[in-house]
Amino acid sequence: METLFLSCLFGGVLFALVSVVLGDWLSVALDGALDFLSVDGIRMWQPMTVAGWITTFGGAGLLLKEYTGLGTAIVMVLACIVAQLLTLAFYFLYIRPMERSENSVGYSVMELVGVIAEVLTPVPAQGYGEVTLRVGASYTHHIASSYEGVGIAAGAKVVVVEVEEKEGVLQVASIEL
Repeated sequence: METLFLSCLFGGVLFALVSVVLGDWLSVALDGALDFLSVDGIRMWQPMTVAGWITTFGGAGLLLKEYTGLGTAIVMVLACIVAQLLTLAFYFLYIRPMERSENSVGYSVMELVGVIAEVLTPVPAQGYGEVTLRVGASYTHHIASSYEGVGIAAGAKVVVVEVEEKEGVLQVASIEL
């Protein structure tokens, strides 16, 4: 029994070290050959949580076997319970909040309708200029044309009325704030 617990403990620790130290490099070197390890259906069955369960099972089993006078079957059951409880706590207190805290700076140009921008390069009545607008925590520049067919001077505030889907040009109109 001790061999099983030691194997689980050291196997889990080795998995953690390899995935932290060599994880990205190994993934690139094997060209995604280990992608099958990611379980898409059940979010809780990620390699990190499964390896955590195995490691905790091994550690709890060793401790229970060494410091209690319980039988082998009871030690196995208690080690499973301890591993399950600690893995659930780890998932809900660390992994899940980290998944939800991930931010993306990506956006779709189609999401810019209604956003207020400032004209950088004057927008002629017929032609293109440039506007800057805030998306998330940064500013971005886009090509713009006049929605109303009226020239717009540099520094003017405008609102994005629509986006030409084919070319991604913002159609803007002057506003006064």
